[in-house]
Amino acid sequence: MCRSIVTLRHQDQHATDEEIRAAALQFVRKISGYRVPSKKNQEAFEAAVEEIAKSSHRLLHAVTQASNAAG
Repeated sequence: MCRSIVTLRHQDQHATDEEIRAAALQFVRKISGYRVPSKKNQEAFEAAVEEIAKSSHRLLHAVTQASNAAG
């Protein structure tokens, strides 16, 4: 996987929105093969970044909640 993507789940601090979006951007870049998409693909590229960022945020929130309930 892309080495630029860092682990965002830490017990002592929450990932920021900027960190989550940066990880989503790196993921989309890796999957799509584009560092910078063409104008034709820009909208789809950005939509994918936003969707993955939102999903990642939900995941991190759910994992944090589950960890807090268990511990």
